[in-house]
Amino acid sequence: MRSHSHLSIFFVLTAAFLVLSACSINVKKGSNDKDEDKKVDIDTPFGGIHVSKDADVHDTGLPVYPGAKPKTKGDSDDDEKSANVDISTSSFGVKVVAIDYETKDAPSKVTSFYKDKLRQYGNVLECHTSDKDHNYTGHSDNNHSEGLKCEGNNDGKTIELKVGTRSNQHIVAINPQNQGSEFSLVYVRLRGKEGTI
Repeated sequence: MRSHSHLSIFFVLTAAFLVLSACSINVKKGSNDKDEDKKVDIDTPFGGIHVSKDADVHDTGLPVYPGAKPKTKGDSDDDEKSANVDISTSSFGVKVVAIDYETKDAPSKVTSFYKDKLRQYGNVLECHTSDKDHNYTGHSDNNHSEGLKCEGNNDGKTIELKVGTRSNQHIVAINPQNQGSEFSLVYVRLRGKEGTI
């Protein structure tokens, strides 16, 4: 029995070594003084993970609200204001692009602008959420329907505009601020084994 256990451990370690030796990791640094990581690419025989802190607004499928500026990094070093994440394997894939902005305009103006822009993708669902209600992947319950719905009790201060399906959605989340609004543009695409991103 003991040799059986050693044999199993040997095979697991050998497999791990083969996977890691076939793994390609590429980290690109930013150009600022902190020399922080801006992009990470990991490729294995089983799939890849690609993460970038420099998301392109065009990848969200939405324009930037006129006069809005990218939200600046917060007090925490982990408080990133844009991300482009792409995970792809033979069994599933996930792509998420998210960018935060701020404007001096009221939430009602930002909401009106994005309702109009989102209509190109279908019927726009307007939800009112709190921070704890955000669920961009749409998998908070066991309902396998592709339809989008509002999460939580729908009475929070964040206006969330959604359009598409659970596996392919565009989202704009708008928060009122003391002077104007903060808003996030989010694109989420999921796929199973048969689909492509």
